[in-house]
Amino acid sequence: MQIVGKIRLSQTPWLNHSWHVTLYVTARGLTTSPIPYGERAFQIDFDFIDHTLRIETSDGSRWQMPLNAKSVADFHGAVMAALSDVGIEVHIDEIPNELPDPIRLSEDRVHAAYDAEYAQRFWRVLLQADRVFKAFRTSFIGKCSPVHFFWGSFDLAVTRFSSGRGSEPFGRCCLRGLFA
Repeated sequence: MQIVGKIRLSQTPWLNHSWHVTLYVTARGLTTSPIPYGERAFQIDFDFIDHTLRIETSDGSRWQMPLNAKSVADFHGAVMAALSDVGIEVHIDEIPNELPDPIRLSEDRVHAAYDAEYAQRFWRVLLQADRVFKAFRTSFIGKCSPVHFFWGSFDLAVTRFSSGRGSEPFGRCCLRGLFA
């Protein structure tokens, strides 16, 4: 999540409340949604049904790899090479966010687990929470965030804003890292 999230972060223009860095729940997993790259766009999807990571571009390029146990460094290398192969050069800050004792992503050979069953269970919880948050969001007529997933903290969130000066948050629903 950190690697894909940091790719989105590096390529997407800043949007208030850090909404530009989030991922979104899909019918099969999580997505970056389209990321601008020059006159092109690309998207990265985690598919927790088939357990694959997919990269697709607006000019028709496609790449995928299985989601399975591999080191963070190997995952990082594969994703960065795939982007390069489709003509997308991305540079990210390799220090993980919101983790104690972070290891550079390209050097992390300590963390290498992937449990397909629990990845799918986590996504299914997100899918149901996304449905509830979207219903919660629609009853509010003021400014409201989209339902989005913060990859650093594993928060699924939606925020309502007051109509007062400065649009201060009025209330936030958050499903935080149940499986972290």
